[in-house]
Parts: sequence; C-alpha cells; structure tokens
Amino acid sequence: MKINTSGENISQDEINEYIKYVQEKNPDKEIATLDLKVNGDYVDLSYTFENDVPFERIRRITGYLVGTLDRFNDGKRAEERDRVKHDVLL
Repeated sequence: MKINTSGENISQDEINEYIKYVQEKNPDKEIATLDLKVNGDYVDLSYTFENDVPFERIRRITGYLVGTLDRFNDGKRAEERDRVKHDVLL
C-alpha cells in the first residue's frame, strides 16, 4: 500500500486510523493507494484499490447496448454518425 500525505504533518497513529476506516468500509478489497490531504481540522481522504475494475462506458445506440463500435458494420456506423445529438440544458 502506498500512502501519500500533503499539507500538515500527521502522526502514524492517525494514518493507521484512516487505513482502518477505509478497510472497515471496504472489507473485501485491498487498498492500493491512500492519499491524505491535511488542512487544519479537515482531511481529504482518497484511495484506490488493488485489481480495481476500470469503468466501461456503455451506450444505447440504434437499439443496441454497446461499449465500442468496433463490431458494427458500415451501415450501423453510418447510422450512429448521422444521429442528431441534442444539447443538455442546465
């Protein structure tokens, strides 16, 4: 496990408590990295896990659920390319 701290110094006991906290929240995962950003009374905690499965984007295109277009024939690729894409208003 790689531990990165930034900001103010914290004790090893406090670091161990953050490790324990993450392990209790995720008992079936092994921590790969733990980043602690200390700013006074506040600590930003971020972490990654070993063997984490990367996120894969899946879209619904022309009635099919796909991650990539590599298995589409030329007609389906043209259908996707010619679709009208609408803006999202916030």
